[in-house]
Amino acid sequence: MTAHWLIKSEPESYGIDHLQKDKKTAWTGVRNFQARNFMQQMKVGDPILFYHSSCAVPGVYGLAKVASAPYPDPTQFDERSHYFDPRATTEKPIWYLVDVAFVRKFETPVPLSEMRTNKKLSGMLIMAPRCRLSVTPVTKEEFDTTTRMF
Repeated sequence: MTAHWLIKSEPESYGIDHLQKDKKTAWTGVRNFQARNFMQQMKVGDPILFYHSSCAVPGVYGLAKVASAPYPDPTQFDERSHYFDPRATTEKPIWYLVDVAFVRKFETPVPLSEMRTNKKLSGMLIMAPRCRLSVTPVTKEEFDTTTRMF
């Protein structure tokens, strides 16, 4: 059974344009246990809504897909990295990631303001007050509804 996901990033840090150029990237730096647990459930081929946050028009800007099984995030072991975690060891990693591949950039984004007005999307975690998770599951209906809105 295919799961569906939403990943959130600030476009200045790594947006849909970066992913379109790179074609594929390791989704490093997730440092929230709930988001990590969601990421560990991801399977190759699972579809992803690519969401921009902390920008003029937050919303879904395109589609991606999971391109690898979860594996340890190497930034947790790198002392020079902003994402270094001294508790993590190669024998007992704490943080995991998946590779994410570009699928499509929307001609116009699906703004959060419009998503909020659609009752079919009211259960999405992104709609919850103060939801800061960078990786969340979405239902197939939420995924399909969102992709029909652009």
